[in-house]
Amino acid sequence: MTELLAGARAELADTPRELLGEVVTPRMLGIPRSPRVALRDEVWHLGVLLLGAEDLYATGEVVRSREPARRGYTAESQRARAGLAEAAFRGGILPGTAVHLGWRRLDVSTLDEPASADLPLAVIDGQLRVRWSAAGGFTDADSYVRERVELLRHPPQGAT
Repeated sequence: MTELLAGARAELADTPRELLGEVVTPRMLGIPRSPRVALRDEVWHLGVLLLGAEDLYATGEVVRSREPARRGYTAESQRARAGLAEAAFRGGILPGTAVHLGWRRLDVSTLDEPASADLPLAVIDGQLRVRWSAAGGFTDADSYVRERVELLRHPPQGAT
């Protein structure tokens, strides 16, 4: 897998990356301030995987930064997502820019059988596999990563 990821990084070197952030709550004199997103890395989005210059991550959720505004919401989940988008703005991320949150760092060398239900990578029958969706099955990691790299390098017409 290490060679595969190194090859993917080399092929993607000239393609744009996306931001990887973490929600933090700064304190001033012990008083919590408004949450903001702190940047942690820049990554290439490969489906359920995020490939950084040195690390590999499992995806979480993606929000687009936006300025705070008064809005009415019909669902609490909408309010929570809006709060994350505003935290990204407070963290200095330009409005409209996508940022990945809730990600997890993956250590390929520590994967073992059986497959963990909450990780997108697993070793099955001695082969590294990727679970491409929570309800989906596993596919070969090598072909999955190669396909995703190709899609980033040559997106289908109308995808960008």
